[in-house]
Amino acid sequence: MTSHDLPGTVNSATVDDVVAAVVRRGARVLLCQRPAHKRHGGLYEFPGGKCNDGETKDQAIARELLEELGVTVTHVGSVLHSIHDPGSPFVIHFTDVRIDGTPLTIEHSDLQWVTFNEALYLALAPSDRRFVEDFLDRAGEAD
Repeated sequence: MTSHDLPGTVNSATVDDVVAAVVRRGARVLLCQRPAHKRHGGLYEFPGGKCNDGETKDQAIARELLEELGVTVTHVGSVLHSIHDPGSPFVIHFTDVRIDGTPLTIEHSDLQWVTFNEALYLALAPSDRRFVEDFLDRAGEAD
């Protein structure tokens, strides 16, 4: 893990914070397929988005999940991993989240509940794939 992976090590004046919700149902996590017309269209990602000016990461997660999935966030846990790819204007904070309600495809083409291992077989957005691989490596479960 490099300093780019650690929370608080990226100059916040040069990058925008993005929150990605790791929503679990048992051993499965929720992945959402981006619409074809968007950047990384057709790829799966953890739901979330950019923090607006003056908005905390917790507020951004709650807003994004309500907008994208029609669900209410009941708990925002710890940041599991933060990723900043060199040259990217974003640092993505993958955060443990609990929800109330059934996720809907409001802004996505498809939703999948998969294990972390199963996620590797989906077409994932690059940073989301990196998070899944890093998560499995740390858990000692990657092949």
